[in-house]
This record gives sequence, structure tokens and C-alpha cells, in this order.
Amino acid sequence: MLKGKNALITGSTSGIGLGVAKALAAQGCGVMMNGFGDPEAIELLRAGLASDQGVTVAYNRADMTRPAEIAALVADTVARLGSLDILVNCAGIQHTAPVEAFPIEKWDAVLAINLSSSFHTIHDALPHMKAKGWGRIINIASVHGLVASVNKAAYVSAKHGLMGLTKVVALETAGLGITCNAICPGWTRTELIEPQIAARAQALGVDLEEGGRNLLSEKQPSKQFVSVEQLGQLAVFLCSETAAQITGVPIPIDGGWTAQ
Repeated sequence: MLKGKNALITGSTSGIGLGVAKALAAQGCGVMMNGFGDPEAIELLRAGLASDQGVTVAYNRADMTRPAEIAALVADTVARLGSLDILVNCAGIQHTAPVEAFPIEKWDAVLAINLSSSFHTIHDALPHMKAKGWGRIINIASVHGLVASVNKAAYVSAKHGLMGLTKVVALETAGLGITCNAICPGWTRTELIEPQIAARAQALGVDLEEGGRNLLSEKQPSKQFVSVEQLGQLAVFLCSETAAQITGVPIPIDGGWTAQ
């Protein structure tokens, strides 16, 4: 379905980003991976994805807190893949603490990676999409782009900001063959929430699996984690022609969290 298209996916060496990369590659899409991790492990992921799906897969370890490196990442994507048709902003970090105890440097880091980096990637990618008259921008937001939770001031602020950015970009690109939407996952079992599961398990004196179930029961009525595969398939749908008139919207995939 996406043969001939090429995607840049930030934060795609693990978790949701990797799930989206696999889903797009399975549809024939070339992929530029980005993220941190062990270089040998990342190369195995890159080479395996390219071999399994028969598409071009490249990697660039740009630091998403640095605008100059983001600009170079976009240019590298176009140079190595031939185009930049799909942008998925997935890079993210988390830190939890009450507002009065929230470390200033953590606030700055969460906002830089979870919000500002998406502005910079969109800023640099849009000229390429406008030149072709086609593009898909998908921001991986969160249910925390729609509702709040305690001890997550920076994350909630960044994700709410990302929702605002999504809407503005959608309005500015309406009618140009470009869409911009936000996927808003609920609890998804990735590296990002493992510390929260571990903390819950320790506080309750239970194992990690029970800690996970307890975490789910607090917010997610389905009492099941969202899977990265489900998120990947939603991204594929948003890249399809069927979704060409869906733009500027948050799409919760959260087991009923935001229905409450």
C-alpha cells in the first residue's frame, strides 16, 4: 500500500516507534530509523527489518534536543531514501514528580524531546511534502494530551502542546494533500512505563505482572495494555488514501481511558 513512500520515524529503535517502523515497512515503505541504544543491536534491527520486508532502511542517531541535528536528520532522510513522505514523531521521555519537586532540568528535557523536537521535524519536513503535494504527519501523543494525571506536569504539558501543534499544522496544510494527526495511546507496555510498573509493584509488594495489572485498573477500563502492533496498524491506516480527509484530530487508542 505504501510502496514508493518513505518515512522518518523518530524514537524508532524501541517501543512504539519500532512497532510503527515495522508496520510501515511491511507495507513497502522505506524507513529512516532514529533513536539511542546499543549500536550493534540497532544495526541488527535495521538490517533485519530491511531483509524481512525488502525495503530500504537507514539509521541516523540525531539527538532530538538539537535543532541542527534534526535538520541534518531530515536532509539525510531525503538523501538516502529519495523522499520524505511520512513523518512519525515518536521520540519521548518521561519523568514523574510533584510540581514543587520537579527538577528544572527534567522539565526542560521533557519539553525539548516530547514537544519541541516535533516542531523542528515538521518545520524541516513540510517543504518536501508540499513540493510533492502529498504527506502524512503522525504525532504520537498520549491520552495525556487529552487528560491529566498527577506527578506528570512536564509530560502532560508537552503532550497537550503537541495536540495544539497538530491542529495548527492540519489547518495550515488543509487542501494540500497533507494530513497531520495525533495518535493518543493509553498504557502501552514499553520501556517508557516499565519504571512506573516497577515502582507500583514495589509499593504494593507484588511482582511486576501484578504491578502492571494494578496500574491498568486505575485508568484503563479494558484492563489490557495497548500493543505496539495495534498502534502500528493505526499509523498505517492514517497513511492510507482512505484517511485522506482525517486531519487535525486526536485518535485515542486507550482501552476506554478517555471515555470515562
